[in-house]
Amino acid sequence: MTPADGLPRGIWLPASLMLATAGLALWCLEGWFLHAYCAVFLAQVAIYGLAAWVLLKRAPDPRTQGRTALIAILIVAAALRTIALFAPEALSTDAFRYVWDGRVQAAGINPYRYIPADPHLLSLRDTAIYPNINRAEYAHTIYPPTAQISFFGIERLGDGILAMKLGMCAFDAVSIACLIALLGKQGLPTTRVLLYAWHPLPVWEFAGTGHVDAIAIALLLLCFWLAARGKPIWAGIALGAATLAKYYPLIAAPAVYRRWDWRLPVACLGTILVLYLPYLGVGTGVFGFMSGYADEEGLRSGSGFFLWALLQDAFHLPGDGLRYYLPFAASVLGALGLWALLRRRAARGDPGVLGAYVMASAFTVLFSPHNAWYFAWLVPFLCFRFSLAHLWLTGFCVLLYILPYPLKVDAQLLLYLPFLLLLLGQYGYARHRANSNSSPPERIDADRPQRTTA
Repeated sequence: MTPADGLPRGIWLPASLMLATAGLALWCLEGWFLHAYCAVFLAQVAIYGLAAWVLLKRAPDPRTQGRTALIAILIVAAALRTIALFAPEALSTDAFRYVWDGRVQAAGINPYRYIPADPHLLSLRDTAIYPNINRAEYAHTIYPPTAQISFFGIERLGDGILAMKLGMCAFDAVSIACLIALLGKQGLPTTRVLLYAWHPLPVWEFAGTGHVDAIAIALLLLCFWLAARGKPIWAGIALGAATLAKYYPLIAAPAVYRRWDWRLPVACLGTILVLYLPYLGVGTGVFGFMSGYADEEGLRSGSGFFLWALLQDAFHLPGDGLRYYLPFAASVLGALGLWALLRRRAARGDPGVLGAYVMASAFTVLFSPHNAWYFAWLVPFLCFRFSLAHLWLTGFCVLLYILPYPLKVDAQLLLYLPFLLLLLGQYGYARHRANSNSSPPERIDADRPQRTTA
């Protein structure tokens, strides 16, 4: 790829550097050099930031918004994911559980019924997958029905980690397609899909590690696209399916819901009930290791919540986080949900992306996940509302792979304090510009959307 191909140097140079550093990151993972990998990842974030600046600056090169640029962006995105596919399981072993759950279902067994070490599953064990399953001796699967159905489907197409990663890449491709469609629907340049497609976090977490969050993000974006097209029933089905891939997409419901139109929530609830039906033979066992996971992550005591842990250190508050902190978090999310619901326009083309962005950001800070892949669902929103604060959060979350566990408050401050300060700075700057221009900014980064025919 050269500048002569129709791409300005501002895009061509970051593309070349992204591919070069992807190869370096792969080498680091193959050698299990996790600190070096994190350093290369952060270098990729900086290169990505350069590409974002070229794409979003006030007087962009017209070549960054044309069809040739879009095709080149997608080619680079595919190349980045192809490199990441060959990464070993140095960051996470979750994909081994996905393959195992798919294999158990292929044998006609409810995946929630037995732990992997149970003698009933002895005939399914091998030397490639079973020895690498985390918590095999004591934990039932934690993944909800949409994830389980996907594991089963991927397993039927191919057994093993590579097949599972390819399946997650297929869902990632759905995310990219939905983003392109949504950007066009919103009158924004479709080349802004670069802000998701080149971001290192989805590249390495989905193609490199095969995390199931790719399914949840794809279905959530499909929900937005269907809502933008005025199809609330199908949007509700997509939202219900996304919720049962990873539970957090349900947070977006108030932003997508159009007042007095009950088709979306009914379709969402109905989808959740239908997807649970095939697994109800184990009763409440369908929730799997959820309770144990809450204990492991410090959610029951409250130590796993950044804000609560910060207050505990400062004011010596009690350790019962579920009793004290969860009502507070629920109140904040409830207030934001009401705001998102009230601001939702009746216009057919408004999918509620901004409201969902705010809800997703608040949820992430309030519940402060301890694993990098939980931040990936914030990345698609950058295509619509680019934010340096969110770039920090989705970039520096890679440090969670090398920070000591359980996380101390000072380690979490490294991640969340700059995010909150940058967010406040952005808001103040946007308000200043709005007052200067006597008109409110249309986006968090205060740039005007630029229409394109690409």
